[in-house]
Amino acid sequence: MSEVERESMEFDVVIVGAGPAGLAASIRLKQLNPELSVVVLEKGGEVGAHILSGAVVDPIGIDRLLPEWRDDPDHPFKTPVTDDQFLVLGPAGSMRIPNFLMPPLMNNHGNYAVSLGNVCRWLAGYAEGLGVEIYPGFAAAEVLYNDDGAVIGVATGDMGVERDGSHGPNYQPGMALLGKYVLIGEGVRGSLAKQLIEKFGLSKDREPQKFGIGLKELWEVKPENHRPGLVQHSFGWPLDMKTGGGSFLYHLENNQVAVGFVVHLNYKNPFLSPFQEFQRFKTHPAISKTFEGGKRISYGARAITEGGYQSVPKLVFPGGALIGCSAGFVNVPRIKGSHNAVLSGMLAAEHVVEALGAGRGNDTLEAMRPPGAPRTSART
Repeated sequence: MSEVERESMEFDVVIVGAGPAGLAASIRLKQLNPELSVVVLEKGGEVGAHILSGAVVDPIGIDRLLPEWRDDPDHPFKTPVTDDQFLVLGPAGSMRIPNFLMPPLMNNHGNYAVSLGNVCRWLAGYAEGLGVEIYPGFAAAEVLYNDDGAVIGVATGDMGVERDGSHGPNYQPGMALLGKYVLIGEGVRGSLAKQLIEKFGLSKDREPQKFGIGLKELWEVKPENHRPGLVQHSFGWPLDMKTGGGSFLYHLENNQVAVGFVVHLNYKNPFLSPFQEFQRFKTHPAISKTFEGGKRISYGARAITEGGYQSVPKLVFPGGALIGCSAGFVNVPRIKGSHNAVLSGMLAAEHVVEALGAGRGNDTLEAMRPPGAPRTSART
């Protein structure tokens, strides 16, 4: 553990990140064993604060986690996809690719256009109803280890630290949250996940992870420009043929449209930033009409993992596991990752419950097997 003396709290399971993966893991833990003590740390001021709204979600994860969710009148999946469009953009025009020419995996029939922030807030309410403790506004800043090098918890950030790193007059050390297992679901390229991947060599024999940047805005548009359930993906202009990336418009409920622009990190234009390219994209004749007379409500950006399955690191380490985007579970061809995040959180929770039931703790979450049975991979 850190040399700083900290107050501590003990739990059966500590989860870092109140995204779809972390919340799904917490719910599944309590479903399988209501007696477990489970805590979720969330760096945002509230659950969903760091989740960029606007996504198309395959409900397979929620179906498995909460099979009766459709009976909940407060569920956030209000807008089923009604129309899929794929456009190739040129400087002055566009061409729609017929849907029958697109790979079946890109078909969004049966999916939902949602605010992912609302999904997380809804899941958080469900988790708290099961007895999960959720601490928003607390960022996990340090991984804690025992003398054997196994993860035993995390520490929140210290307060009152001066610019030179010294302790100021109002210094207060962060809290240590200790658990028999720690699940890391802090998102793409999170600081703790990076440390754990390096320390335990989790990316050995894997392809290097690839990243992109996704810029997104949420707009309230005029009713005549709103088509609930329309999902429109596009590629081409303003990017050149050497730069990977694409764009999307998702028409949600309440006259809201999420617009996004993704650029791979091989972007090399010295004159325009990805943000400026995003703004150019919105001026295209096939896009601009949607936003005429509208109002931008919010905006933001996030990193995206684009390496695919071959870049997913080993998921388990002594004392815990990586889940969700911390492990890189974005399915790039499908342009989706939320359902994989939910499923990975559930699977990790099931392994944790099995291990705790056997009296284990702070070890590697490999599946138990009968004596003499061959060892199976711990990857999900």
